[in-house]
Amino acid sequence: MYRKLFKLIFDLIFSGCALVLASPIILILWICLTIVNKESGAFFSQQRPGKNAKIFKVIKFKTMTDQKDSEGNLLPDEKRLTKVGKFIRSTSLDELPQLWNVVKGDMSLIGPRPLLPEYLPLYDESQKRRHEVRPGITGWAQVNGRNTISWKQKFEYDIYYVDNMSFILDLKIIYLTIKKVFIREGINSATSATMETFNGKN
Repeated sequence: MYRKLFKLIFDLIFSGCALVLASPIILILWICLTIVNKESGAFFSQQRPGKNAKIFKVIKFKTMTDQKDSEGNLLPDEKRLTKVGKFIRSTSLDELPQLWNVVKGDMSLIGPRPLLPEYLPLYDESQKRRHEVRPGITGWAQVNGRNTISWKQKFEYDIYYVDNMSFILDLKIIYLTIKKVFIREGINSATSATMETFNGKN
């Protein structure tokens, strides 16, 4: 019952209220990022696979510039990440615009994080199961290491959530997410400013 009905109701009520309460913060971040990012703007949208691998556009605050090298290639993440962007990312405030994705029904508050469409052909049969539920703003993998754990561990946590989704587990994830936001834990991987690209083997 929770999986099919109550979770959706909870998502709509919580995300709607959160959008209203967070609107002053969203406005301030929009102004700051518009100034820092200049022509690239404060928001960016990107195609991601959702439930049943259906493609949708996820909305986030833009924490990196579009700086390129002499050959026109984007610079590494750590060189494009601004000081303002680093703070916003470390506090997970870059995820706030995704509340609108939850209101629209593309995402849930809790679920496996939506990854890149180009990863879809690389998943094995078990990893594909992460798309049996709507992707989330935060999830079981995010409160158990986020970007500091391996892709293998991340997918194992995602499948655990798919198999064990419940109201109690969602409350636990919300509590742990708030805790990790305050201690700013698990933002970067050991070798990157974000998370290494998934290649089907790592």
